[in-house]
Amino acid sequence: MGTWDIGPFDNVTAADFGGDLDEAAAEEREAMVRNVLKRAAGPADFLGIYDGERAVAAAALVVTQHPDGDRARSDYGPSEPLRELPADLRLLAIDALDQVVSNRSELAELWAEAANWSKWRQDITRLRDVLAPPIPPQEEALFEIYSVTHSHGPQKFSQTQTHRHTLSLTAR
Repeated sequence: MGTWDIGPFDNVTAADFGGDLDEAAAEEREAMVRNVLKRAAGPADFLGIYDGERAVAAAALVVTQHPDGDRARSDYGPSEPLRELPADLRLLAIDALDQVVSNRSELAELWAEAANWSKWRQDITRLRDVLAPPIPPQEEALFEIYSVTHSHGPQKFSQTQTHRHTLSLTAR
């Protein structure tokens, strides 16, 4: 693993991907990012290290364009900014990052053996959380449900009974 730090572009494969993006025509760059994310997010028995490293880098590029994303740039990422990426890449990036940290990922397997594994995992979680922030637990009622029964009289309805039920949900 040609890696020197935990950042999305801090390995040879991701740095090369950044260079490939710089060399590509501006109109080809979105497709390159999309293809990397699709490859990682797609069904496979095992996600190889190189696909995982490129997927983390591609997801980081999607994150930089998110309103809550980190605008910091790596010295090893693309030197030219990408055109605005479509919002649908956010979901694809989430799926790719989920595969990168799964038990089917060679990259996760190798990082699990490294001393700074927890920092790498936190960085992946930070990227994912920008794209899909965790939902905080709800303690208050989200909505109220009213059940009303009516008796039918000649040409009008009259309310005979009303029950108020409050439903409270807690996310886990």
